[in-house]
Amino acid sequence: MRKYLHINLGDRTIETEEMEGEALARAGRHYIVKTLLEAGAAKVDPLSPENPLIFSAGPFSGTNFSNANRLSVGCKSPLTGGIKEANSGGTFAFALGQLELAGLTLYGASDDWVVIRVPKEGEITFESAEPYMGKGNIEAAAMLFEKYGDKVSLGICGPVGEYQGLMAGIAFTDPEGRPQRLAARGGVGAVMGAKKVKAIVVDKHKMPTFHDRKKVMVSVKEYNAKLAAEPAIENYTKLGTAMMADVMNHVGGLPVRNFSSGQLIDTATGVNKMGGEHIRERNMARGGHTEHACMPGCMIKCSNIYADENGNEIVSPLEYETIGLMGTNCGLDDPDDLARLNFIANDLGIDTIEAGAMLGVLMEAGQGEFGDVAFMEAALEDIRKGNERGRLLAEGTARVGERYQVRRVPVIKKQAISAYDPRVVEVTAISMMMTAQGADHTVGNLPAYDCKGKDTEHLTDISMDMQTNSAAADSLGICIFGRAVTNINHEFMVDAINTALGTELPTEFFARLGRETLELEAEFNEQAGFTAEDDELPAFFLTEELPPTGKKARHTVDDIRRLRREWLDARAG
Repeated sequence: MRKYLHINLGDRTIETEEMEGEALARAGRHYIVKTLLEAGAAKVDPLSPENPLIFSAGPFSGTNFSNANRLSVGCKSPLTGGIKEANSGGTFAFALGQLELAGLTLYGASDDWVVIRVPKEGEITFESAEPYMGKGNIEAAAMLFEKYGDKVSLGICGPVGEYQGLMAGIAFTDPEGRPQRLAARGGVGAVMGAKKVKAIVVDKHKMPTFHDRKKVMVSVKEYNAKLAAEPAIENYTKLGTAMMADVMNHVGGLPVRNFSSGQLIDTATGVNKMGGEHIRERNMARGGHTEHACMPGCMIKCSNIYADENGNEIVSPLEYETIGLMGTNCGLDDPDDLARLNFIANDLGIDTIEAGAMLGVLMEAGQGEFGDVAFMEAALEDIRKGNERGRLLAEGTARVGERYQVRRVPVIKKQAISAYDPRVVEVTAISMMMTAQGADHTVGNLPAYDCKGKDTEHLTDISMDMQTNSAAADSLGICIFGRAVTNINHEFMVDAINTALGTELPTEFFARLGRETLELEAEFNEQAGFTAEDDELPAFFLTEELPPTGKKARHTVDDIRRLRREWLDARAG
């Protein structure tokens, strides 16, 4: 059994709900969309007090179960106007689990800015956030640790979230205390800002109780063994997510200069200096770390700690999505420049995908030159200050593109497309088109799948399989990088859940959980007023050939929506 906290910010009352059994397994994405639908949130103003902000941890949180301490943050998105679950590593879900909490929901809005303190003993308190207002996440975290000690986990609304900039995420601390693990997408930080919650401080405590703790520990060991046996995991550990920059560059699907090319090669050396291999070699030579766990217990360690030429840490992590959107998409070719910009973005608490796509559009509008680092720094400084220009830029790619009348704006449902060009990475493109979440690769990513000669029906089937498995993982607090195990071991995963919770769920529960989540999310967006038109790719992907492959997008929304419905209907019941 775990408790769930319902926190009313208006009168600062707290209702504690006891949850057990299957309810604890229906966490994360599933819990978020089900709760928001029941609350009627699809029809509310996303930045109004009527939009609940949900923090949900999975059933294995608080343990050393590799990949199982992910946190889901959810609300109606102020960026897209639809459902949003933003996923994060860090220690927050771990801390919730250690206090035997399944999560918490913030209702209403506070009259004054507050820090919510969730201690291992005693009552939850609401304390003044005045000392931390306007501070970057790095400084704010240092001040919070100084006050509350280092045996806590932090969730922080950054300075952009304070003024409700739509690219604001929520920053969570990693195992070493860096506030640089973001639930980044969809503007969840703006919702936290609208509620006037500057930070949530949660104690770390001890491993939670389970129905059969001994067998849970056996499951942990078995999962780790299965993970270690997967060849792909070694590459993730060695190169991190940055390795995807090499893969995408090789196949010609890397975003370059606002998605105008799919490949970046240094003409002098023939090397992609923004790729994982080059970044690893440079980082290792400087004494940086190429293996780093973003959350307790993770054995993949696909994060990194990137160092400068003097061996001093610049940022952790430097990951693929940032490389693709804030890096090559903006014309950068030096990871040092990107690392420094990445650090600034983390300090601001903003989505580097949204920020990078927005800056690329701004460059295409003629406001700056591709590759101009000083221009990018100045734009981020305006965003930090929240001046007139900064507040416009903080509204994100779609709104900046509209303001400057840019023809090529890479968004779906007003959310920036992830770092996989839809003309080449077709399964992921279909996932980004179909998901209710906005253009988000994590809902069903298969970047290395060979799409040549495959028709829309085949690729939609592959996408739906990935979307279902990803939704289930997101609903269990499990990182999608463990999919080499979770996607093909449903029986093992459900047995582990039954051992932990004392349930008797059938193996089919895993897939059913994923499908139900997808259906509920589609229902939410339909209630919010979304139509087929919102699923469309921007026209330039359909009309412009992408160098060097010469490919155009070739799948239509009508066909994909029909095939998706047929796929779900065939598995209903």
